[in-house]
Amino acid sequence: MSILNHLRNTSKIVNCFIIRPTYDRCVASVSRYAKSLSQPNVGLYNHLRGVTISHGNLHSLTSKVRAYVEENISLCEPDSIHICDGSEAENSILLRLMLRQGTIRPLPKYDNCWLAQTNPADVARVESRTFICTKDSRDTIPTPKQGVKGTLGNWMSPDDMDKAMRLRFPGCMKGRTMYVVPFSMGPVGSPLSKIGIEITDSPYVVSSMRIMTRMGAPVLQALAQGAEFVKCLHSVGSPQNVDVVNNGWPCDPERTIILHRPENSEIVSYGSGYGGNSLLGKKCFALRIGSTIAKREGWLAEHMLILGITNPKGQKRYIAAAFPSACGKTNLAMMCPSLPGYKVECVGDDIAWMKFNSNGQLRAINPENGFFGVAPGTSSKTNPNAMKTIFSNTLFTNVAATSDGGVFWEGMEDELAPGVTVTDWQGRLWDGKTPAAHPNSRFCSPASQCPIIDPSWEDPHGVPIDAILFGGRRPVGVPLVYEAYNWQHGVFIGASMRSESTAAAEHKGKVIMHDPFAMRPFFGYNFGHYLTHWLNMANTPGRKLPKVFHVNWFRKDKQGKFLWPGFGENSRVLDWIFRRIDNEDIAQPTPIGYIPKQDCLNLDGLSDTINTTELFSLPKDFWLQEVTDIERYFSEQVGTDLPVAIAEELSALRQRLLNI
Repeated sequence: MSILNHLRNTSKIVNCFIIRPTYDRCVASVSRYAKSLSQPNVGLYNHLRGVTISHGNLHSLTSKVRAYVEENISLCEPDSIHICDGSEAENSILLRLMLRQGTIRPLPKYDNCWLAQTNPADVARVESRTFICTKDSRDTIPTPKQGVKGTLGNWMSPDDMDKAMRLRFPGCMKGRTMYVVPFSMGPVGSPLSKIGIEITDSPYVVSSMRIMTRMGAPVLQALAQGAEFVKCLHSVGSPQNVDVVNNGWPCDPERTIILHRPENSEIVSYGSGYGGNSLLGKKCFALRIGSTIAKREGWLAEHMLILGITNPKGQKRYIAAAFPSACGKTNLAMMCPSLPGYKVECVGDDIAWMKFNSNGQLRAINPENGFFGVAPGTSSKTNPNAMKTIFSNTLFTNVAATSDGGVFWEGMEDELAPGVTVTDWQGRLWDGKTPAAHPNSRFCSPASQCPIIDPSWEDPHGVPIDAILFGGRRPVGVPLVYEAYNWQHGVFIGASMRSESTAAAEHKGKVIMHDPFAMRPFFGYNFGHYLTHWLNMANTPGRKLPKVFHVNWFRKDKQGKFLWPGFGENSRVLDWIFRRIDNEDIAQPTPIGYIPKQDCLNLDGLSDTINTTELFSLPKDFWLQEVTDIERYFSEQVGTDLPVAIAEELSALRQRLLNI
């Protein structure tokens, strides 16, 4: 029953006033905000059979948004409704609410920073419980070889999705507030941006979405002008076993599920409060649903960072790069170049939406408004710009806490003051023998605070992309950098990406996994059709296709030591790529693509001697085995959905290797 039917069946509307919460040291803006809640022009405050509209005006929403909210009020049965405006005062109240609930704790060492420690059963994306729901399974995933488990997504029928919702959502918000979060992925009003409405019962999600998206009143204004929106429903769940709720972190890990229905631009998430499962603007919208919208409209929604690089001559290029999670994307996006005269500026560290304009130039926006970065390994040595970004207005999750009111994680050992003790992410005094922070612990920080944020990072028309990089963790066999021969070859390189698994999902151990385009967990539709979509980008005359490269910072020698220093020294690789964009004669062909000619990679000033012979060696046996593994993967996982052009590239690679 909708809320309108509740009204029809209610003989009397009872006025309800909001009593301002009392906090000992409430800031003045919060006081003014709370006072405003009782003003008549704020909205309608009525008990509707026990449901209170505590903030906002339900009837000021567009008819489509209102219908969506009412539908979920009836389904989830919250005690009250809060329509979010995105203000600082609203966020302050939510933070203090979470503080009382035990969801977060203050970090007095920093400015407006908070620490959340989750239930240990809710620490990462749950790929095995993430589904795309379409009428035909082949619209979602390729048909794997008989007897082989498909790994390129999970399919669920729409009927089973509806059943899964009926088993979880009815009454799941009883005793809680339902927050209505209007948000924009990308600058509000940009032709490359899209709008979403997330309904959630988690104030942690609201505060995080305020950082990660453009959230609040401006989005409601855009909706009032007729903008469409993606429907996003989230609940931390009503656990059947209440013992799983601890540390003020409600969740229902046994019944967690994340569902996407592309046909309706709809996302449903239940049972997890962790970022990748609950911040529905991120992987769910920006990649899974985003990729289906991009296919329909003729653009690309990708798991890519975007950076701008300026050379000593003042020439600037923009590069997009796809790496699996925890493989150095944020470090590259915020790199401090070691090469004199070079400057790197950050547009985004995780997701790129890219579309060719009328002049044939591929332009990209970062649809996010913040960084949701992996904390362990981030330090003043590895990523000083990130460290300058994250110690104000930040929500940390599952990092360790220090006795002086700060945070700690692996990589910060040199920054720990003498006498300071550490409490690990599970609340235990740290003994140094186990990880202090969870390997997938995070910081959630506004992108605007980054000291090297690109001046054009919010350009509504996007920035021009001149090169696309693919990469991952490959300890053996794969050279530091190589360039694709053409666009089709570049799509093949993206399709055949492999990397060591990371802590961002529930995989355990360091195994080499196929992760095409760094999108394996994020495809919103059939991977074979996705490859065809990429290949079709070259079919429109007049387009300026970016050059494509593969990079690998992680190759090791026989003693297990890295052959390349990485971090700021990666600017030397970007320098070579920059010059190759201009077609400088500094490359030589190999069976896998172009690599730098001898002495054409700028190593001037490096303190360590680089064994470039080993760094760029292409062991024939390794690469023939690589071809065999890729061929098996395509055969087993993609089958008849593999585009002929990709099969031809694989065959050509094998032949070039055999001719060595």
